Amino acid sequence: MSDPQARIASPVCVLPSAEVAACASSFRRVLEDWEPDLLVAGLPRTLSGEEGPQAQHIRDRAEKIAKCCGLPLEFVDERLSSQEAKRTLHDLGYDEKKMRGKVDMIAASLFLQTWLDSHGEHD
Repeated sequence: MSDPQARIASPVCVLPSAEVAACASSFRRVLEDWEPDLLVAGLPRTLSGEEGPQAQHIRDRAEKIAKCCGLPLEFVDERLSSQEAKRTLHDLGYDEKKMRGKVDMIAASLFLQTWLDSHGEHD
């Protein structure tokens, strides 16, 4: 999620992908609590910037989720976000065991921040 001025991304929670894809009550509750205007999905790209082998699968799944929610959808390059999340957590003193469940949440906030920075109308 971002702040109301769309400047700072912050992690909220991690839900099982099956719950999100099915628009389960847990996912709907997050949407009701945070009232997003837009969904931003990470799109896997190769190091050369091409869409990775999972890209079409992610596009299809994200479009289905956006339609279920009735929200517009945008994509952002998620390349290296997991590695950056691990590095950040490691720098904060987390070991591999403590990182479990946190990497995806941090990675999502990192690629959302990338999207915010590229779409912001900041001073």
